[in-house]
Amino acid sequence: MTDCIRAVRDNVSPAMDMQKRPQQPPQPQHPEGCLVVAIRIPVRIFVFLVVLPVRLLWDAFTATARFLWRYLLAPLGRAIGRILHALLVVPLIWLYRYLLTPLGHALLWLHARVLTPIGHALVWLHARVLTPIGHAVVWLLTPVARAVEWVFRMLGTALYWTVRVLLVLPALALWRWILAPSGRLLGIVLREIGEALGHAWRAAGYVARAAGRVLGTLFRWIFLEPARRVYRTVLTPVGHLVRDLVLHPVAEAARAIGRAVRQARADLRRALFGEPRRPAPVERREPGGRDTRTLDG
Repeated sequence: MTDCIRAVRDNVSPAMDMQKRPQQPPQPQHPEGCLVVAIRIPVRIFVFLVVLPVRLLWDAFTATARFLWRYLLAPLGRAIGRILHALLVVPLIWLYRYLLTPLGHALLWLHARVLTPIGHALVWLHARVLTPIGHAVVWLLTPVARAVEWVFRMLGTALYWTVRVLLVLPALALWRWILAPSGRLLGIVLREIGEALGHAWRAAGYVARAAGRVLGTLFRWIFLEPARRVYRTVLTPVGHLVRDLVLHPVAEAARAIGRAVRQARADLRRALFGEPRRPAPVERREPGGRDTRTLDG
C-alpha cells in the first residue's frame, strides 16, 4: 500500500506544481509513514479542486489588468496628461513666467522703492510732527474746552431755571388752578345746556308735530272737504251741462262754418284760376293697381 501511495504521489506531484523550478539533484528519499501520506492526499486533492481554479482566475485577472493597463489605461492616461499639459501646465507656466513674475518684481520694486520710503516718511511725520502737535493742541485746548463747557453749563442752568420760573411754573399753575377747573366747569355747564336744549328741541318737535297734525286736520275739514264736495256735487254737473249744451254745439257750428269757408275759397280759386295742374305720373318699376306683382306670380 505504501508503494501505491508513493506512485500516486509521484504521478500527481508534477501536475500540481504550476511553477517551473530549477532542477535539483535528486535527494535521497526518506521513508514516510502512512498517516503523513493519508493527510497529504486529501490536501493535494483540495488544492487541485479549490486553490488551482482560484490561482487560474487570479492569473487571468492579473493578465487582463496588465493588458488593460498596457494597451488602454496607460496610453489614455498619457494622452490625457499631454492634453492637460498642453492646455493647463504650459499656459500656467507661460503666465507665471511672462506675466506674474514681472508683475511680482514690479510690485516688489514698488514696495521696496516707493511704498516703504513713503511709509517710513509717514511714520516719521506721525511720530515727529503730528503727535507733538496733537499733544500740544490737546494740552492747550483742554482747559479752554473745560472753561467753555463750564460756561455753557452755567448758561444752560440759568436759562433752564429762568424758563422754568418765568414760564413753566406760571403756566403750570395757571393750567392746574384756573384753566382746568374753569374748563371742567364750562364743560359741565355746556353739557347741561346742550342736554336742556336737546330736551327742549325734542319737546318742541313733539308739540310742532301735534300742532301740524291738528292744523292739517282743520285745514282739510274746513277747506279741502268743502271744496271737494262743491267740485263733485256742483261744479262737475254744471261743467258737464255746459259741455253738452254749449261747448259741443258751438264746436260743431264752428267746424261747419270752417268747412263752408274752405269750400267757398276752393270754388272761388277754381273760378278765377281754373283747375290746379296735377303732377305728371312717374313711371314705377312695379305696376300699380290690380296689375301689381305678388309673390304668387
